[in-house]
Amino acid sequence: MFVAAALVPDTALVVPGASGARDAAAQLRAAARDAVRDALTDADRVVVVAPADAVRSTTSARPAGRVPAGTGGGASWLIGVAHATLAAVGVPDAMLAGVLPTVRLVGPDDAPGGSGVDPHAAVVPGVATSVALHLLAPVWPGPVHALEVTRGAPEPDPAALRALGADVVAGAGRVALVVVGSGSGRHGPDAPLADDPAALDVDAMLTSALAAPTARSLDEVAALDAGTASTLAVSGRPCWQVLVGAVGDVPLRAEVAAPVLLGAQHVVGTWRTHDAADRT
Repeated sequence: MFVAAALVPDTALVVPGASGARDAAAQLRAAARDAVRDALTDADRVVVVAPADAVRSTTSARPAGRVPAGTGGGASWLIGVAHATLAAVGVPDAMLAGVLPTVRLVGPDDAPGGSGVDPHAAVVPGVATSVALHLLAPVWPGPVHALEVTRGAPEPDPAALRALGADVVAGAGRVALVVVGSGSGRHGPDAPLADDPAALDVDAMLTSALAAPTARSLDEVAALDAGTASTLAVSGRPCWQVLVGAVGDVPLRAEVAAPVLLGAQHVVGTWRTHDAADRT
């Protein structure tokens, strides 16, 4: 059963030391840490949902139900002992010694041998997953479920991702999601990618919908096509679809901010069910 979600950005700058001597994201990191801590208050199971550039091979992952891999689109559960790393974005592991955790990642059922994947195998998580594991480490000592969803065109169909989200929170237990993803990376001259005026309207729609989630506003998120999201470098689109499916029609209380850092739009905050919010 879904009880809460932390919405956190996927930028590696959230990890202290990733930007060198200058800490470029101290406030963003603090907000993301608070969001994760708040989301876990009433949970007994945690699922990271993070974007990735490709579906994993089954040597370190189990394909997720509901979403066919086909033509580059898909989702997979990471299973094994994960050593968080930012090496894919050029930050050496040695530079962050003692900062990035090692975490046991379990499949959706955590049954020994039940997934067909070695639960003790070494897993190299994507950067977005590694950011989430860093945020979780101080507040969640137990095993973590980690679902990576392909971003960029082609992406899995939104309806399939929503069905997957419903599966993720089905069954016993109170599930909190840590949903990783950001808006466009094309805002102004400081942006990591070339400025695109279209980013303003798209991000305004996305951040408004995520800050005040209703069935109508979240349908607008689903309507953002994968090609536009890829062009504008909106990394969160597929993971937000999973989140919407996990929530279903449960009423929510949302506290979400949307800061722009170095030309990229980020989303950080929490969604909670009214029931969970009333108990905290």
